[in-house]
Amino acid sequence: MSAEVESYLAALPPAFRAAAQSLRAELKSLLPDHIECLSYAMPGFREPKPKGKMVAGYAAFTHHLGLYPHSGSVIPQIDCTPFKTSKSGVLFPPDHPLPPALIAQIIRARQAELAK
Repeated sequence: MSAEVESYLAALPPAFRAAAQSLRAELKSLLPDHIECLSYAMPGFREPKPKGKMVAGYAAFTHHLGLYPHSGSVIPQIDCTPFKTSKSGVLFPPDHPLPPALIAQIIRARQAELAK
């Protein structure tokens, strides 16, 4: 499925593509054995087992990008200041990417939720 992800990224404007590729690389480093795929029309990573659940996805929009842990309970429990958040994700402009520590915290929280 990474060909679909590559197509998704190739279609983005340069600044958004660079930000999405950077986020993708960070997610790959945190989830090295997970399956890269498209889910809900966004690239992301799924657990590496049959019928594995989505751990996180990301997407680019007109004015921002977002990281989505495919859960409504992960983001509200994390301080994502100064970034805008919704119940399901954290939003950022392409020129102000999410810090690796915040990405790691979101992924750890989602993995803990999935482990329950």
